[in-house]
Amino acid sequence: MTLNKIHQYDYIIIGSGFGGSISALRLAEKGYKVLVIEKGKKYEVDDFPKSNWNLKKWIWLPSVGFYGIMKMTFYKHIGILSGTGVGGGSLVYANTLPMPKDEFYNSGSWKDLCDWKTELKPHYEIAKKMLGSALNPKLGQGDLVMKDIAKKRGIENHFAPTEVAIFFGESDKEVDDPYFGGKGPRRSACTFCGGCMTGCRFNAKNTLDKNYLYLAQKLGVEVIAEQEVYDVHPINNANGQDGYFVISKKSTSLLKSKSTFSTKNVIFSGGVLGTMNLLLKLKKKKLPNLSNRLGMDIRTNNEALIFNITADNSYNLSEGIAIGSILDVDKSTHLEVVRYNKSSGFWRIGMLPNVEGGNLFHRIAQLISKYLTNPLAYLKITTVNNFGNKSAVLLFMQHIDTKLSFSKGLFRLKTSLTEGKKPVSQIPLAYDLAEEYSKKIGGKPMVFLSETLFNIPSTAHILGGAVMGDNIKNGVIDKYNKVFGYKNLMICDGSTVSANPGVNPSLTISAITEHAMNNIPYKRDI
Repeated sequence: MTLNKIHQYDYIIIGSGFGGSISALRLAEKGYKVLVIEKGKKYEVDDFPKSNWNLKKWIWLPSVGFYGIMKMTFYKHIGILSGTGVGGGSLVYANTLPMPKDEFYNSGSWKDLCDWKTELKPHYEIAKKMLGSALNPKLGQGDLVMKDIAKKRGIENHFAPTEVAIFFGESDKEVDDPYFGGKGPRRSACTFCGGCMTGCRFNAKNTLDKNYLYLAQKLGVEVIAEQEVYDVHPINNANGQDGYFVISKKSTSLLKSKSTFSTKNVIFSGGVLGTMNLLLKLKKKKLPNLSNRLGMDIRTNNEALIFNITADNSYNLSEGIAIGSILDVDKSTHLEVVRYNKSSGFWRIGMLPNVEGGNLFHRIAQLISKYLTNPLAYLKITTVNNFGNKSAVLLFMQHIDTKLSFSKGLFRLKTSLTEGKKPVSQIPLAYDLAEEYSKKIGGKPMVFLSETLFNIPSTAHILGGAVMGDNIKNGVIDKYNKVFGYKNLMICDGSTVSANPGVNPSLTISAITEHAMNNIPYKRDI
């Protein structure tokens, strides 16, 4: 295959999440010709499922014909929830845009590269404006329970409504674009139905296809959905100076038709799992000069996801937005109440009581003991009607650093423990808070069966794997997201987050990407 005199594109971006969509707009504004390739489907407002029982539209599992917006992946050390589709994780995330604490900027492999708090401050502000950040105006019952807990613990001043990417306008009215002077799409107000994480059916959630990516397409950016990139290799010069061929295949069909594109530059933005899976594969043959740090410094945000389920009919825990409030329990710990809409009860089939420590047989014995000790209570909460109304998830996050690594296995990624203690599903403070919450609502805390049986924790915010450093020996990218070892390659997604934010990371990924794009010159100036 020979190189065309002119590349088809100046930039090809692999993935359309926060890193990909932001990169697309900023590059288009600077005059570049851009293609975005996304393996997931394009979803319109009416395409989203009404509940998470509609697995074909909610879960991404192509092997059985499910092409939804959320992916569940389980490894030896961690279970991971992630997003897919045009707009990436923004389609399924909980809209929450908190700022990390100072510890984030002063730890990890990037800490000495610059004064990150100062460097990123204007980019955080730009990202918040673009994403339509607004203070949640309505606390639901689930939030008020957490507020009571904060008051009892003497930390009520650490409780606050969340800043979220949602349009809170007048009810029952569709309005002209309220964010970009009429250049964006028409919008409708939030109904506080709790359905943010199954995909907003009311045109209120500020997903990337309604801001960054929408504006990018108006400037000529092309977006190809349902294509998965499986090969990237340099043209002519091995260091990528002459550009790259990018090869993709159909992701939603048994007929894997292939497409080949040529480009001067490539940006990997497939999220941690997508980017790591592809780059670790490419390092073996096509891009061997990638840093040996690739796949290292994987962080789980030290999370716990604990369902609190009640049979008390006086509670409607689904009312509100996905995450309506946040409690700073201490300087390293943050707690949020997460909800689904009233008809979303899928998670009930994978819930078990929490147990502590020991091997599988010991854990099963604890589980049986819990059921035998209080059979009626567990029967009530496992058979409760309207599971979405009667359940709230506590999302527990900490700055504490535990690092894993990804490597390429025979068929999939493998995890290994590289630094610190092994991630565990039982974090004592998290379960103290969950027990306190459940007691207030007359319920029981429950967790994913993978946690109960195998002590494998879960996270919705996997980070790292392509962290920053001052050279190829201690980082995969430099402070402007440029890949060491090759020209014209960048990474812009959660894999570049080089320390543990301890809070929802979408805003931080956005700010880091804005920072990287700000460093790229206008095309006319090259």
